[in-house]
Amino acid sequence: MRAVRVHRYHEDPTVDDIAEPKLTGPLDVIVKIGGAGVCRTDLHILEGQWAEVQNPDLPYVIGHENAGWVHEVGDGVTNVAVGDTVILHPQPSCGLCQACRAGKDMQCANAFFPGLSNNDGGMAEYLRTTARACVKLDPSTNPADVAALADAGITAYHAVRKALPLLHPGTTAVVQGAGGLGHIGIQCLAALSGTRVVVVDKNPAALELAGQIGADQTVLADGGHVAAVQDLTGGGAQVVFDFVAEQGAEMDGWNMTAPDGSYYVIGYGGELHIPTLDIIATERSIVGNIVGTYNDLAELMVLAQAGKVTLHTQQYPLDRAVDALHDLDAGKVRGRAILVP
Repeated sequence: MRAVRVHRYHEDPTVDDIAEPKLTGPLDVIVKIGGAGVCRTDLHILEGQWAEVQNPDLPYVIGHENAGWVHEVGDGVTNVAVGDTVILHPQPSCGLCQACRAGKDMQCANAFFPGLSNNDGGMAEYLRTTARACVKLDPSTNPADVAALADAGITAYHAVRKALPLLHPGTTAVVQGAGGLGHIGIQCLAALSGTRVVVVDKNPAALELAGQIGADQTVLADGGHVAAVQDLTGGGAQVVFDFVAEQGAEMDGWNMTAPDGSYYVIGYGGELHIPTLDIIATERSIVGNIVGTYNDLAELMVLAQAGKVTLHTQQYPLDRAVDALHDLDAGKVRGRAILVP
């Protein structure tokens, strides 16, 4: 099969011919990939940022936002069958540890993360996952239309869902970054809360899209955006969702957060430099967010199949994976890039 593999960090991946994955256990599922999302995390992987955290053996296949059709199942699989259309939770979990029993899939003690850990991902024709990762979809669903909801989608949804008790009518939420994750977060806020949504982005086209999908107001990130948001909100927003959090945006996000507000960090790559006195004097909170639970993904798919959350995508054939990565890095992708084998 054809697959996108990283051979060395700080170099482009290559599209190679490799063997198809095989079942290794009774709960394994082999999925024929119908769409694989291209994520900024893939860029960070190529930069070596995840090397020490996940320590995969090179070469390996990247791709952690995947949807497709069940191709083969292990003897113990009962929740899906060959031919089913599925979207895959990006981190298969064991179901037995304390975190899993508490519904905290992302803290599973025995999880693996295809495309990040030492397990091949889904930028390929086939992927091995587990029964616990499979969310069955309406058979009419095109996997390429929803694939990025597997990571970008639940990451945005998870953050919004956590913040809902803070977002009653009369509050303001700022979304910084209206790209692949942010444009999903905007729709989740519109679908689930009564808050006013203000979107900040440096790209006018991204702001135009934001206005079409739920933003009440938009602000161009032109150097004066922090002051503009403070003016709009009377000193800052109750919640800031930072889908960028690098190249200085992380400090902008903090400075757009109101006293007693919460700064939700979803993007990554930058560093916060905050005097501890500033934190305690204003009682602002910093909240980290990583992907989401199986239930988050299942709930998000209900919104998606009801048409309340829609992915804006740009499709590339698998052989053009490097072009998709370069376009994402250059800011040329509106919404989400999707590889289609």
